[in-house]
Amino acid sequence: MHLRDLTQFLYELEENNNRAWFVMNKPRYDILRAELLDLVTNLISEIIKFDPAIAGCNPKKALFRINRDLRFARDRDPYKTTFSAAITASGMKKPSQGGGPAYYFHIDAQGQLFIAGGEYRPPAERLRAIRNHIVEDPKGLEKILKDKELHRVFGGLQYGDTLLRPPKGYAADLPHSEELKLKTYIAWKTVDIKKISPSELPGLLLADFKSSAPLVKWLRAAGPTP
Repeated sequence: MHLRDLTQFLYELEENNNRAWFVMNKPRYDILRAELLDLVTNLISEIIKFDPAIAGCNPKKALFRINRDLRFARDRDPYKTTFSAAITASGMKKPSQGGGPAYYFHIDAQGQLFIAGGEYRPPAERLRAIRNHIVEDPKGLEKILKDKELHRVFGGLQYGDTLLRPPKGYAADLPHSEELKLKTYIAWKTVDIKKISPSELPGLLLADFKSSAPLVKWLRAAGPTP
């Protein structure tokens, strides 16, 4: 991808977040979107070598739309200022659609690359399945928590999105009580786009996704998404 062109486009979009500007600059967007699609297509073909379950992921469906859903939003800006994609076994992106664990990345208007693996804000039924999986497979989770690559690349599982007390129906003295409180199960990092070249981007994403694969696979083992 032409990273400088992409971040410049997103920066300008952030400054001019309106339909008139976007229509005028649609040719630029179409080129960048096509480059993102090529990147995701190639990533999927490589990820299946260490995670064959995502072989059925449609690259076009892995890309998020740039249009924002304004139905319940206070912020009335019509466009997102990120280019993003989520590669999942289900082929769905959003947790509400049963997307399940994903290899995710986005690039924002400030030139920050966000890379993550795991499951963000799963719906209630899915969250219950993950928590039951923790209870039923504590050793499997322990292996994930001690995974050296996950710690080296991401610093381990993130604990920012959590309950104050154990969820209803789960005893406080169960193994991994802190993990049972989580509402999001992801490992993530950020990278300054200026510090990498376009040719380095696919390899960086692929290497980091491979490092997060044990977490993604363990979450997938919690059962099918709703």
